[in-house]
Amino acid sequence: MAIFRRVLRWLFLLSAFVAGLIVTIAALFAQRMIKPPRQRLWATPADLGLAYEDVHFPAQDGLRLAGWFLPAAADSGRRGGTIVLVHGWPWNRLGDAADDLVSNLIGSTPVDLLRLAHALHQDGYHVLMFDLRNHGESASSPPLTFGQEEARDLLGALAYLNGRTDVDSQRVGVIGFSAGANAVLYALAQTDQIKAAIVAQPTTPAIYSRRFAADLLGPLARLALPLAELLYRASGGSRLGLLRPAAAAITANTPVLFVQGNGDRWGSMEDVARMAAAVPQARGPLYVDTTHRFEGYQYVIDNPKIVTAFFEQHLPE
Repeated sequence: MAIFRRVLRWLFLLSAFVAGLIVTIAALFAQRMIKPPRQRLWATPADLGLAYEDVHFPAQDGLRLAGWFLPAAADSGRRGGTIVLVHGWPWNRLGDAADDLVSNLIGSTPVDLLRLAHALHQDGYHVLMFDLRNHGESASSPPLTFGQEEARDLLGALAYLNGRTDVDSQRVGVIGFSAGANAVLYALAQTDQIKAAIVAQPTTPAIYSRRFAADLLGPLARLALPLAELLYRASGGSRLGLLRPAAAAITANTPVLFVQGNGDRWGSMEDVARMAAAVPQARGPLYVDTTHRFEGYQYVIDNPKIVTAFFEQHLPE
């Protein structure tokens, strides 16, 4: 009997430990979904010898946003083509430094959007880089919605560009990454100002969260993920299954190039294929060889000629 009681005691302690671990993990997941950790700006375009303007403008719903406008060089030979960069979660306008504890634990690698901005500038484009709500130096409006509300930020950026005399409103393209790619898809049905777009590894949030949790937690994901979503919804977030960015873009008439890595353990080639099939003017998907999700983003940065060739085709002078 004493041995039996001892075993029960140990089982109880083990169960309590596992339950506590699951609650802690779920709370950490939910916190990053509700109020992402802000990354400081670790560089400016001046570090690459680029002229730029600090800009502030309202999102479509009035939320204050911060960013940089990089005017094209006067001798570039182009006339007013503009590219907007829309970062992912939980990055900022520069990309992802991937230098915190969580990033190290999950295997994130840096994403340098300033390099891409430099390449676009060299090819003669104006570039607008800005922080989405709840990121960088922009105002807070939790929780994160994986593109749905963030589309209001992109619409605000487009309205800002429309007010500039040096920007041709008929030659505006957008590149979105991850949750920023989702924001592009949500925005497409709400504006005709986007003349061409590249979406790097957009995701259906319910699919992404399930694969992300399973990759990191294994069997514990089945318990931690529903609890994390419950906490997220308690903060005002939607049920993840209701967030379908591709469904929002089914009426869009904008050329959209989809890019997806084949080694992405969190996203899904099948998911992106279904998203592309739902978008009337989809191009691709362009599948690239990768071993991790972050290499899919890096492909776009490392191959700016593919980017500019797409925009040259769809943003003709």
